[in-house]
Amino acid sequence: MLKIGVLVSGGGTNLQAVLDAIECGRIANAEVTVVISNNPNAYALERARNHGIDAFCISPGDFQEREAFYHALLEKVDEYGLDLIVLAGFLVTIPPAMVQKYRNRIINIHPSLIPSFCGKGYYGLKVHEAVLERGVKITGATVHCVDEGTDTGPIILQKAVEVREGDTPESLQRRVMEEAEWQILPQAIAMIADRQEETK
Repeated sequence: MLKIGVLVSGGGTNLQAVLDAIECGRIANAEVTVVISNNPNAYALERARNHGIDAFCISPGDFQEREAFYHALLEKVDEYGLDLIVLAGFLVTIPPAMVQKYRNRIINIHPSLIPSFCGKGYYGLKVHEAVLERGVKITGATVHCVDEGTDTGPIILQKAVEVREGDTPESLQRRVMEEAEWQILPQAIAMIADRQEETK
């Protein structure tokens, strides 16, 4: 059974997509065992608790130094013996020590077709604003492995989404979530869980 921890900063719609996929069997041999947010008001924590999943807030604001926050985050993650860490809209840089310790076991969902509209400063609505400003016709989402860079790790899955006439950043964000993010994040987790099962 693939033990998953999800790190999330906001509403947790990608977390919900993963939980739904587990419940309906699209993801087999996997379970979300812990959800961690940097935001005490993140609805994602409520979603986790509604599913009987341990949920914690570990916020940089509660620590005097960033290193102390990093230590607390890694300590909590380590408690659960996770096989996979999923960054599902986690807007805080994760510590290098976590990347090293969980090499090739951390994945992220990004709301564009990497290498376009990614890297420092490209998150949330900012990505979709940039897409519309540039005038591209196709955008989408990417699931990738996390390395020491920002959105630079190996790509696992991508899905394209059409940019429509009259799109706003908000309407485009919603469609990218519905048509791409909520599809490929569960799909990537299912692939990883199946692979782990095969190697047993």
